[in-house]
Amino acid sequence: MHFFIELFRDFTSADWITAHGGLYIVLFIIFAETGLFVGFFLPGDSLLLITGVIIKTAQNPTPFSMPVLNLLYWLILITVAGVLGNMLGYWFGGRFEHLLLKRKDSFLFKKRYLDQAHEFYEKKGGAAIVLARFVPIVRTFAPIVGGIAEMNYKKFIYYNILGCVAWVVSMTLAGYFLGQIEWVRHNLEKIVIGLIFVTTAPVLFKMFFPGKKKDIVKS
Repeated sequence: MHFFIELFRDFTSADWITAHGGLYIVLFIIFAETGLFVGFFLPGDSLLLITGVIIKTAQNPTPFSMPVLNLLYWLILITVAGVLGNMLGYWFGGRFEHLLLKRKDSFLFKKRYLDQAHEFYEKKGGAAIVLARFVPIVRTFAPIVGGIAEMNYKKFIYYNILGCVAWVVSMTLAGYFLGQIEWVRHNLEKIVIGLIFVTTAPVLFKMFFPGKKKDIVKS
């Protein structure tokens, strides 16, 4: 548990990110959170916010000298990482559905995560792939559930790209423009903690008080 707390703390630190591969490590984290079921604990929202701040304040975030090109460069790369992550999750859900549905609960995997994502998917339909991008934990398991439910692949790709663009652009630009404010830069850690609480509190409540359980079925 201590390892994951330290890892989470590092991934929400602009100084740590800058010192350990820069924003290229962000690509891996976003890919892992949206494509690997063990990445559900990764702080995607706060990480994108921090990324925007780093792009705005770093002197040389990329080889480009123009700030606009730097921003566009990272928006494109991060979006691609998120899209590919969801594609992997969809494939994984379709390929290993029987193993996932029969898998016993562990620290890194709990059946209720899939149930919660499936309930969200049932209520929102294809739009769940878009909306799930903004919901921690659910965004990790929504594409997996899409694969299990055999969602039309072209439809999935459409919502996958749409949702990823909306998520990456909105969160990163928020950090980019807020990064111009001195108070924000000096209180970034508090802002990140607040964002994590706001985005995860409803999900955690749902996890610990799940209500009536619904089994996953193919649609």
